[in-house]
Amino acid sequence: MAHAGIDGLNAYCGFARLPVRELFEGRGLDTDRIGNLGLEHRSVLLPWEDPVTNAVNAAKPLVDALGDAAEDIELLVTSTESGVDFSKSIASYAHRYLGLSRRCRIMEVKQACYGATGMLQLAAGYLAGSANPQARALVVATDISPMDERAKYAEPTMGNGAVAVLLSADPRVLALDAGRNGLHSFETMDTARPAPDFDYVDADLSLLSYLECLSGSYADYRRLAPGADFATTFDHLVMHTPFPGMVKAAHRKLMREVAPGPPKAIEADFARRIAPSLVYPRTVGNLCSGSIYLALASLIDNASAEGTRVGLYSYGSGCASEFFSGVVQPGASRELAAAGIADRVRSRQEISFAEYEKLLPWARECLLPRQHLRTDLSTWDEYAEPSRAHGQVLVLTGIENYHRSYEWR
Repeated sequence: MAHAGIDGLNAYCGFARLPVRELFEGRGLDTDRIGNLGLEHRSVLLPWEDPVTNAVNAAKPLVDALGDAAEDIELLVTSTESGVDFSKSIASYAHRYLGLSRRCRIMEVKQACYGATGMLQLAAGYLAGSANPQARALVVATDISPMDERAKYAEPTMGNGAVAVLLSADPRVLALDAGRNGLHSFETMDTARPAPDFDYVDADLSLLSYLECLSGSYADYRRLAPGADFATTFDHLVMHTPFPGMVKAAHRKLMREVAPGPPKAIEADFARRIAPSLVYPRTVGNLCSGSIYLALASLIDNASAEGTRVGLYSYGSGCASEFFSGVVQPGASRELAAAGIADRVRSRQEISFAEYEKLLPWARECLLPRQHLRTDLSTWDEYAEPSRAHGQVLVLTGIENYHRSYEWR
């Protein structure tokens, strides 16, 4: 039996996308800086989407594919910075609309962009010790972004969507290297969400904290795996991707520290080991704790990764980080191809900056407490039709006495 790990992986990246250049031009930002971000588009929240619909729409295909075996999902966790209630979890809604067993632990966690990785590791440990060899856990990272012009250059980096990670003791996608988890955490204020409709960002501190944590967590990984070599042990690398330019800077920094070489060699190493993981992130934007797993899906879909060892780096502001590793399993490409992530990413409706500005108020307001709300579905056909071929999706229909209601369309 393989080590516990990822048995299924799926991403939901919404219905709409905005070209990053249009956002730069609309905000009057310096377009010469677009290349530093490495982004082409970002996903945009629509009026019938929220963190619950994102979570369910990412997880539903994985649950449906299990058939009767979905009864073996014993743990459901949502990881988010975009909670809809201080007490009631997104997981409770997801549990209902996914039709999971009542013999299932449900909970929600928060640690910025690290939360999903923390729960993935705890879930893997739970499965390794479970009395039920068929037990599974479902971790769903789901977020929206309320950022507007106040965020300046951070606004173009943010996405909308969710990534669902199904775990088992006999995984079909990625077997984790048990016991190899390099950790590095400390308190800082690089980014935060002090109110539901406002993100605070200290961009320079965030970059420095990300880089420090990569060095620190990899050093701790080496403590647990003394023979590990950053340049040769890992056939591929996957990192938390707030934007691809940060990943490129992080790779360059660590290569200079632990495997120094000429700039052209470092650039070639980046192109070979990391670039395939950035295909999806560069057109979706930052999915917070889901971004590392969107990058993993991108790697498997865009490189010959089966049988290779992958080094993974997860970072969450505030801050917590982890460097860990695993082996991509035979058949993983087939599993990911069945999810059809690439087709759904391509079929999103492209919108203009003017349309984005009209949609932005919902992104700023959808996490605010509402006693009553009726969702405006008047633009459903305009935005959703290109994606209808991919099956039904859950949509928010309204709020009554603070209780959110949803339906399948």
